[in-house]
Amino acid sequence: MATIEPYAAPGVYDPPIYAQAVKVSGAQTILYIAGQVAYTAEGGAAHAGDFKAQARATLQALKAQVEAGGGTMANIVKVNTYLTDIRHRADYGPIREEFFGKKMPAHTLVAVAALAQPEFLIEIEAVAVL
Repeated sequence: MATIEPYAAPGVYDPPIYAQAVKVSGAQTILYIAGQVAYTAEGGAAHAGDFKAQARATLQALKAQVEAGGGTMANIVKVNTYLTDIRHRADYGPIREEFFGKKMPAHTLVAVAALAQPEFLIEIEAVAVL
């Protein structure tokens, strides 16, 4: 079974909401989860114009992917989040906490000009270890 240890190097700020680094030892399986978005069943963009609904749907898709691979959200060690508008960051935090708890794994959040479809407001990719 993998041991997952979040940490921050001495002298490096340790934010309360995410880990600066994550050490994994004893891993048997690594899941590389591609960017997840809020798709409809037909492959279109769900919840057009509704960032909060898209964020929840995207995190639910991420959760489904890691569970289908045999893990849980606790097995995720790295997350990259892409927002088309950095002002959504304030709305993302509480929704992210619903899925990861108070402190999530190593995390990068960036604003981008666009995603694969103009209706997508958020995309999340992750790495999990089992």
